[in-house]
Amino acid sequence: MNWKNTLAATSIMILTFGLLTYFSHPEIIAVNKPFSTFPSQIGQWKGVEERFDEKIYQVLGVDDSFFAYYRAPHEPWVNLYIGFYASQREGELIHSPKNCMPGGGWNIIEIAIEPLRLNDGAVTDHQIIKLVLQNGSSKQISLYWYQSRGRIISSEYMQKIYLVWDAITRNRTDGSFVRLIAPVVVNEEQTLATLKNFARDLFPIIQEYIPS
Repeated sequence: MNWKNTLAATSIMILTFGLLTYFSHPEIIAVNKPFSTFPSQIGQWKGVEERFDEKIYQVLGVDDSFFAYYRAPHEPWVNLYIGFYASQREGELIHSPKNCMPGGGWNIIEIAIEPLRLNDGAVTDHQIIKLVLQNGSSKQISLYWYQSRGRIISSEYMQKIYLVWDAITRNRTDGSFVRLIAPVVVNEEQTLATLKNFARDLFPIIQEYIPS
């Protein structure tokens, strides 16, 4: 990221904090159902729940979350993370994985917008973010999106714009972040197809938990 992008991102963050503070009103938005009840079986996918170190949860500042590894027959594992924020007025904003995912030797080598067709009645594809990560000869692909107040958002900038707009017009700053990761075993195309298939099975279940 060059200095111009850094300056723009910093300016948006400062503006977001300022407007959220100025238009601050009490709000109580909770998940529809606690993520402790999230299913370990999603279609053909069977999951095992995991947890981050508590220090990571403190940094993330989430109010509820879910973290698990899912596996289907003849498919690589898929890591699922969902983080829910009941309010983003007090400085607990959703973290961009572009800033916090690189680590442990993994580097982002590609960022792209990926179309995703879901069985939700939408007339056009949803747009989500794809990251390709590499560590030596190993690769992973991540798909993620912001699911906030009835929208699927594929831009960190638009996420912040909608956040301010909804704070003013709807008195809501709740939001969620959904991230999938899978290893590249054969090729990137196959891994991407695996992640999209999982996302299609996942989406109706997420709707039961995240407020629209």
